[in-house]
Amino acid sequence: EVQLQASGGGLVQAGGSLRLSCKASGFTSDAYSIGWFRQAPGRERKGVSCISTVDGATYHDASVRGQFTISRDNAKNTVYLQMNSLKPEDTAVYSCAADTYGVTTAQAAADIDEYDYWGQGTQVTVSS
Repeated sequence: EVQLQASGGGLVQAGGSLRLSCKASGFTSDAYSIGWFRQAPGRERKGVSCISTVDGATYHDASVRGQFTISRDNAKNTVYLQMNSLKPEDTAVYSCAADTYGVTTAQAAADIDEYDYWGQGTQVTVSS
């Protein structure tokens, strides 16, 4: 059974940093992509970043480019989202998801329907 465990959220002041983790288990193949999505109150879920566990290709939404960095540790089956210079508008529930076929385009990376498995969310709150 595929499981994704997201953690690392919390309360931080504007300008601060957080690192989210998404630990994956149950995959029968090493070839998949992990994406991070966020959903702010009253807004739709939106793709933030994505990484392929095969070649390490990454995708970032324009709104977080240069601010967020996604990385992976295949030995730990864990994907990280380093979030720096956080702003109040980054406040949201952040969830990770897995695409077992692998994402190959930026458009696919941001498409919720591309993903097969979802973890629970972790709350990130940025105070001003």
